[in-house]
Amino acid sequence: MNINDFDYNLPENLIAQTPLKKRDNSKLLILDKKTGNIKHEVFHNIINELEKGDVLVLNETKVIPARIIGTKKDTGAIIELLLLKELGNDTWECLSKPFKRLKVGSVITFNENLQALVIEKLNEGIVHVKLEYQGILMEILDKLGQMPLPPYIHEKLKDKDRYQTVYAKNIGSAAAPTAGLHFTEDLLQKIEEKGIIITKITLHVGLGTFRPVEVTNIKEHHMHSEYYEMNEEAANILNKAKQEKRRIIAVGTTSTRVLETVMNKYHKFTPCSGNTDIFIYPGYEFKAIDGLITNFHLPKSTLLMLVSALASKEYILKAYEEAIKNNYRFFSFGDAMFIK
Repeated sequence: MNINDFDYNLPENLIAQTPLKKRDNSKLLILDKKTGNIKHEVFHNIINELEKGDVLVLNETKVIPARIIGTKKDTGAIIELLLLKELGNDTWECLSKPFKRLKVGSVITFNENLQALVIEKLNEGIVHVKLEYQGILMEILDKLGQMPLPPYIHEKLKDKDRYQTVYAKNIGSAAAPTAGLHFTEDLLQKIEEKGIIITKITLHVGLGTFRPVEVTNIKEHHMHSEYYEMNEEAANILNKAKQEKRRIIAVGTTSTRVLETVMNKYHKFTPCSGNTDIFIYPGYEFKAIDGLITNFHLPKSTLLMLVSALASKEYILKAYEEAIKNNYRFFSFGDAMFIK
């Protein structure tokens, strides 16, 4: 399967640079995965597409303001770290820039309360650092750190909360699960009042999000692993829905990856936690989900491959063409799609 099969041309002006004023006012493209039929809506009308008894699965991970900029102690060189994953004992996996300036033993100072010691240098810009700080790390990062916006966003984010879902709870992500950004508390309440069941899992978004596919044959691409959790309450709700043949609708590719990982591993939903490097592309048989609410993804990305596995590459690329024609906004702060 060739990487170029998942390419499309996107006018640069359709890459959303800022979030909309109101989260649920974004456009919504509804795609029937069986017929390829397309319908255009406004996101808050998603409630009309959901049926009583459906289970909506949200990822309640919370983004760390993980982009920190400091100076190298010996030379004064400006160094940027993006904290990706805590490895234990205040050791973190980071993306570093400029990578070539760092070596094992380098010390980076961020302010009087925080510095980092490079303890291992890997490849592709990855370093392991030991953080040394005074006080509570998350409070320091909240003051010092910037939200780790993707490189295609050039505008400064005025309100950090707009890169968090309204239900974000478990700190640990290096990027937002962006499909969830469209929901407001009010809309979620109305959804529940209609008899749709909302349950939550966690997947901490990590390096995979920042890594493009660099192989021609996509089967040779290696996904980086990300930490996930499913509790007993969620497992019970999901198993009951499966038994009663009610729809399970994932909010985002992150929720999808947790649900499919657990089903592949245990053949039912089970309270568990672990790391997943599941890579879903056309030919994959979905065992957990019936529908997916998602954003519009980058050309040649693993996320575009995942949605193409659910609704066929032909239907997805046709839907993307239709979205471009209708001036949909793309990527993290962009509009949404419901594959049903």
